[in-house]
Parts: sequence; structure tokens; C-alpha cells
Amino acid sequence: MTNENLLQNALAEAAKAIGLEVAPSDITIETSKDPAHGDYATNLAMKSASRLHKAPKVIAQELLDHLSCDVIDHAEIASPGFMNFFLKKESMNSIVSRILNEGDHYGDGADKHFKIDVEFVSANPTGDLHLGHTRGAALGDAIANLYQKAGYDVTREYYVNDCGNQVEHLGHSIRERYHELYGETPNLGPDDYHGVDLIAIAKSIQAEYGDKYLTDTKESHDFFIRYGIDKELGKIKKDMADFGVHFDRFSYESDIRKGTTIQDTIQFLRDKGYVYEKDGATYLKTTAFLDDKDRPIIKKDGLYTYFMPDICYHYDKMARGYQLLVDCLGADHFGYLNRMRSALMMKGYSPDCIQFEIYQIVKVYKDGEEVKMSKRTGKGITHRELVEEVGKDAVRYFFCERSSDAHLDFNMNLATSKSKDNPVYYAQYAYARCASLLEMGKDIALDPSAKTLHTEKEAKILKQLADFSSMIENAAEARAPYKVAGYVQTLARMIHEYYAATKIIDREDIPGTASRLALCKACQVVLKNALALLGVGVREKM
Repeated sequence: MTNENLLQNALAEAAKAIGLEVAPSDITIETSKDPAHGDYATNLAMKSASRLHKAPKVIAQELLDHLSCDVIDHAEIASPGFMNFFLKKESMNSIVSRILNEGDHYGDGADKHFKIDVEFVSANPTGDLHLGHTRGAALGDAIANLYQKAGYDVTREYYVNDCGNQVEHLGHSIRERYHELYGETPNLGPDDYHGVDLIAIAKSIQAEYGDKYLTDTKESHDFFIRYGIDKELGKIKKDMADFGVHFDRFSYESDIRKGTTIQDTIQFLRDKGYVYEKDGATYLKTTAFLDDKDRPIIKKDGLYTYFMPDICYHYDKMARGYQLLVDCLGADHFGYLNRMRSALMMKGYSPDCIQFEIYQIVKVYKDGEEVKMSKRTGKGITHRELVEEVGKDAVRYFFCERSSDAHLDFNMNLATSKSKDNPVYYAQYAYARCASLLEMGKDIALDPSAKTLHTEKEAKILKQLADFSSMIENAAEARAPYKVAGYVQTLARMIHEYYAATKIIDREDIPGTASRLALCKACQVVLKNALALLGVGVREKM
């Protein structure tokens, strides 16, 4: 249990003693930025003033009179009613022993018995991934990591749109490239795919099947589509694996379209009174809930809109027992949010059963100039190219360090630089510095009690390490990987400053050295755990 948890529980008991019922989880505990204001603070007294009809300072004193918590050395009341807590030295130092004992599991939250499905990337299997997909992959996987670390049961899911016009164009484009190998001039339209990757796919068909599919038939038409999807999806899976992203489940639109699932769903919604016909098309009455206009589900030509299979897909996800769905989508999907919430409400689900993480566009710069991207023309930098040139760690960190709703300007020069201005290098170098110290002092047994740590810099590091668990809870709740990046930078800066100002290995002070090296090891553990949430590795030497 963290110091914050201990304070929350103690304050909840004190509140009960003065006639105030409050859940421990509803009590805000903040880390004090100024050591003069203690280690932690709470605004509980101020938040309770209207309920108890008393001045905040009076409530604060009453709470202190009934407060019992072993980790507190003393507490103070500050205007207009803050309660500042100064913890016992041994309670702060004990975090080192806990970190060394728990290792990779330090920061793990208790099992919340709550199932979450995080769907991300879900790129159409029609070509190379672009950098929008890269940002979706970095954010989606980091969000899933945060949820998992916080104690949730998480599924990482990829929805494969393997039906519709885009795959028809894919099949036709491969057909044209295949026929080109036999001397025909390709006839690619503006909506077809012009990337050179399709030439490689056509050559693999030729190598495997020869001229078997030169004659246009229903069989050849379907073959080009399915072969292309399998090849493109295989490339996507490899690109994601190289990026450190692994999905637990792939769901296919084609499976949803099999059988009578869509028809049965439409009939269910019709029976509920949410389906009607207008001008030859069939509409869903999403305005009955949260949407600004009703949405078509069957077009005039009798074909389903993409929205209808999406509804069935989300119904299926909920039927699998998830209590929360998280969809990570690009910035062009804002109009999609309330229509899907509305469709879920038609089935009786709460609008809160689904949350959306909308991420903004990415611009890449190199040598001061923007690198343009174009999936359709095959020109410009792709996900694969960026990762190969810059490296997985830098791309994942930079793509997570800003809030998803902020535009991202990615500086390739900075991402590859070996300087303190590069946050990835800065963090990994902090880890490597600790590794170097531990190697130099490997003959000195670590003292997990860290009993000799007493300087201001050491106290700040201990507090930062102790705050790791609460940071994870807050970042998971907000789906905010950038909070992890901020935590990493703060801890890295503290390590570098401590290294510069402290004689960590002092063979004339073995007890002090043993505590300081234990602190360095604890810093290593937490840095590694924090960077892992972002999909970033550590380095022993740099």
C-alpha cells in the first residue's frame, strides 16, 4: 500500500469520526512541490466545508485531532485549510526495500476485476502504415499497458476492414500489376493503389501460381482481394511486432457479414422503433439519443454503409463481457463518436461504456523541412521507414510524450541526437549511469533499508519513487501516457543532478555507499518500469 493510500484510509477514518462519510478513493492526496509544505497535502477540509457548515481550518483541526497514521511524523494546517503532512524518515526510506523486492511488479495495481477492450490502429489492409497509424499504435499500446499495470484485464484488439470499396480497389490494383508482369499496360484509376509494394505482391503471385489468374473470373477477382489482404495484413503485423506492439485479437468485418448477424441486428433495432426508410435508403434514428442527425445504415443501392457492420462489431465486443470499450481513432473521426454511443444506447448500454481516444495529425521534420507523406502515391515516409531510420524507442517515446489531442511535430534530428535535449537519450543515460555505479560498487552489498539517506536530493528522489504507483493510477484513468513521459523526465533529471552533486561511491563510508547504491538500483527499477509502459527499452551502457 502506498503512502497516499495510507493517508487516504486514515483521513477517511478521521472524517467518519467527525460525521463525514467519504470514500478513501475520493480523498485527493497531492505531492507537495515545496519541502517546506511537507511531503503530501490534501484539500479535504476545504471540500467538506459546505457539507459540515464549518470553516475549512476548523474542519482541518478536527480531522487532525482524530487522525492516526503510522507514517506521519507531524502535520500542519495552511490557509485556507490545506493539511500538509510530513512523513517519518523511515517511512520514506522504506520505499527502496519495497522496490527492490517487487522489481518489475513495482507499481502493479490490485486486480480490479474489470475488463477493458482497447482497439487501435485497425488500418485498412491496403498498403503501408502511415504515421497516423504510428501515433495510434504508440498511444493505444501505452494506454493498454497503463490499464494493465493499474490492475485491469485488458485486451488489445485490431479490427480488420476487409470488405467494401477499398479492398475492391486493392484487388483490382494487384490484378493490374499482375497482368503488367505479362506485358500488359496497367490501368490504375485515381482510387486505386499505386504503391510499389503491390508490384512485389504481384511478383509473389507469379512465382507461386504462374499465369493461373490471367483470365478474369469471379475466382480470380476474389483471389486477388484475399491474397492482397493476407499479404498486407502480414506486413502490418510484422511492422507492429517490430514496433513492440502485439495484438491479442484480430476481428474481421467479413466475419460479421457472414450469416444473418447484420439482418438480425437491423430487425432488433427496427422492433425497438429505431429504424425507418427515407428516399429509398434505410436510416437509424440516432437523434433519439446523442447524435445531431440520423445515420443511414443501408444505401439506396441496397448495400450496407460501413456504420452498420461497425454497430454489430461493437455489440459483439460488449457481448464478450467487457465493461469498457476504448477506441483509438484519428482526428477525422469526431463525427463518429456520438453516433456509436447512440447505437450502443439502443441496445441498453450506458453511453459511458465506450470511450474514444482521438489523436491529432503528425508532421515530421528533418533538417528544418517537413517530410511529406502520401499513402496513395507511395511517396514520402512510412511508419516502417521512420522506425528504421530513427529507432523504435525514440518514435514510441516522442509519439507518447504529448497529449493525444495536441498536434505532433516530430523532429527526426532531435530524436536521433545524443544530447540531454533528446528526452529518450536523457532517460536511458540516467539508467546507464546507475548501471555504471552499480558495476563499480558491485563488491559492496546493497542496504535496502536505505537508512543513511538524509539529504534533500535523496528525499526528493525517494518521494518521486514512492509516487510511481499513484502516477500510474492517474495516467490510466486519464488515458494519458504523456504523464508517464513527464514522470520519466523528472526522475531522470533527479538522477543526473544527484550523480553530479554526490559522491555516491565512498569507500571510506561503506554504510552510506550501501544505501546510496540501493537507491540507484531502485531508480533503475522504476525507470525501467516507467519506460516499459511507453514501450521503450533501457540500456546498460551508453
